[in-house]
Amino acid sequence: MTEIQIAHSVTPKHIREIAAKLAIPEDKLEYYGNDKAKLPLDLIDEEKVKANTLILVTAITPTQPGEGKTTTSIGLVDALNILNKKAVAVIREPSLGPVFGIKGGAAGGGWSQVIPMVDINLHFTGDFHAIEKANNLLSALIENNIQSKSRRLGIDPRTVVWKRCMDMNDRALRNIVSALGGKAGGVPRETGFNITAASEIMAILCLASDLEDLKKRCGNIYLADTWEGKPVFAKDLNAEGAMAVLLKDAIKPNLVQTLEGSPAIIHGGPFANIAQGTNSIVATKMGMTLSDYTITEAGFGSDLGAEKFMNIKCRAAGISPKTAVLVATIRALKYHGGKSLREITQEDLEALKNGLPNLERHIASLKSFGIPIVVSINAFKSDTEAEIKIVQDHCEKLGIPVALSYGWAKGGKGCLDLAEKVIKSANSSTNQFHPTYNLDDTIPTKMKNITQTVYGGDHVILSDLAKLQLRKYEAMGFANLPVCMAKTEKSFTDDQKRLGRPVKFDIHIREFEIATGAGFIIPIAGNMLGMPGLPAIPAAEKITIDKDGTIEGLF
Repeated sequence: MTEIQIAHSVTPKHIREIAAKLAIPEDKLEYYGNDKAKLPLDLIDEEKVKANTLILVTAITPTQPGEGKTTTSIGLVDALNILNKKAVAVIREPSLGPVFGIKGGAAGGGWSQVIPMVDINLHFTGDFHAIEKANNLLSALIENNIQSKSRRLGIDPRTVVWKRCMDMNDRALRNIVSALGGKAGGVPRETGFNITAASEIMAILCLASDLEDLKKRCGNIYLADTWEGKPVFAKDLNAEGAMAVLLKDAIKPNLVQTLEGSPAIIHGGPFANIAQGTNSIVATKMGMTLSDYTITEAGFGSDLGAEKFMNIKCRAAGISPKTAVLVATIRALKYHGGKSLREITQEDLEALKNGLPNLERHIASLKSFGIPIVVSINAFKSDTEAEIKIVQDHCEKLGIPVALSYGWAKGGKGCLDLAEKVIKSANSSTNQFHPTYNLDDTIPTKMKNITQTVYGGDHVILSDLAKLQLRKYEAMGFANLPVCMAKTEKSFTDDQKRLGRPVKFDIHIREFEIATGAGFIIPIAGNMLGMPGLPAIPAAEKITIDKDGTIEGLF
C-alpha cells in the first residue's frame, strides 16, 4: 500500500483517548475535530521536565530519497510504549513547500506514521498560516511607516532587511521590486520573500517560553536603519502586540497520534539548513512534562539539525538529551560512496565501504557533545545481509551500539531492538551536553568551532560584505548571540556536490542575517537561499482529489 492508503486504513482514536494516556484533563483540550487538539502552556511543569529522558533522533548526510528520521522517531516511540515505557513523540510540522515540491508528504512512512496524515501535511491547525500573517503584517507596517507623513520614523528604505514570507517553494519571489504603480503604491524598493519555515517568526515561535516572551521577542526584531543610521526594531512600530494576537493559538502545541495510538505532539517547522531545525521549546517541554521518554528529531544531518538543537535550542531551554539516535540507510551510504541514485538499491559492497566515512564523521560530530550514541540502520527491502553486516561490524569496531529498524514495514514491533538499546544508552548517560562554543566567544570563533568540530573543516572565510555586516552587528551589541549556520544539507561543506566525508575544506560566508527577536545570528554559507525552488517534476503534479474528496498522491 502507499503511505496514504496505510494512513487511511487505520481509524484514529478520539483525541481524548490519546490525551488520557498522558493524564491530560479533558477540559484542557482545545479540539480541532475528533483527532487533533491544542494543548495549553500551563500544562508544562519544569520539575517534571528535569526528570524526563529526552532522546534526539538525527541522521547522516541526507540524500534525495530521505533517510527516515521521522519514521524512526515514530517507530521508536511505538516500540517504547510496547515495552510499557510512557513515551511521546515531539516532532515538527511539515511545510507545504517540500510537500508539494520534493517530498510529497512528511508525516513518517509506512507503518510508522502520525495521523491524520492528510491534515498534518496540509493546513493542520493553521500554525503556519498564523506565522505567515504575523510576518507579513510586520511588512505592511514597515511599508506604511515609510509612506506615512504623520508618524514616520525616518526609515531608509534601502536598509530594510525584513522580508515577506509564504509557505511554498517559489523561486521567482526570492528577489523582487515592490511598490510599483506610482505614488499611491508606496516607495519602490528591492526586497524578497522567504519560505515560512525560514521566517524569524517561525524561529521566535519555536524558542519562546510563553506568550509574553513571544510578544517581547517579536518587538525585538531588527528591521532597518533610519536615514541617520539608527536601528529600527518592530517595537518602534508598536507591532508586537498585534503580531502576538495573530500567534495566540499558534504558540500552543498540537496533540495527535501515531498509527498505533501513541501520543505525538507536533509543533513548529523551521528548516535546519536555513533555520534552527527543531520543534518548539514549549512542545518539547510539554512532551517532557507528560511522559517518561520524549523522542524528538532535528532536521537534516547531525551537522545541521543536531548542532543547532544542542547549541541553540537546548542552551535556550536549559535541557539536554540523554542519548542521540543516528539514523543511517545503506542506500545513502552507497550514494556517498559513489553509487548513483538510480543504482543505490543494487548491492555494492565497495561503494558501501567507501561511504562509511560519512557515518564516521557524524559519529565524531555527535561525540563532541558528550552524550552517548546509538546508530539505527533504517532497513529497506533492497538491503542485503552482506551490506547489513558491513555496517554492523563497522559500528562495533567504533564501539557504537547499532540496531536494525523496521519501522516502515512493521511499526513499533520493528523498532524493539532499537528501543532496548536506546533505553540502555540513556540509562548510562549522566552528562549534560557540551556546547561547541561559549556565548562570550567572538562570532568568528563560534563559526570556526562549528566548522572544525562538527563539519571536520579547516577555516571560515568571510566575503567583504560579510565582514562589513559582522562589524555592524558587533557594534550593535549582538556579538554574544549563538550562531545559526545556513548551509547546504547535502554535504559537510558549503558545496552540495562534495559527498562522503570531505577533508581540507573551508566554509565561505557570503553574508550575514541577524535574528534579534529569535536571538541568533545567521552566517549564510555558499549559495544557500531562504526561498527554495521547485524541482523539475514537483510532487504537486501527482497530488489530486477525486469527486468524493479522497486525496491521492501524498506519500
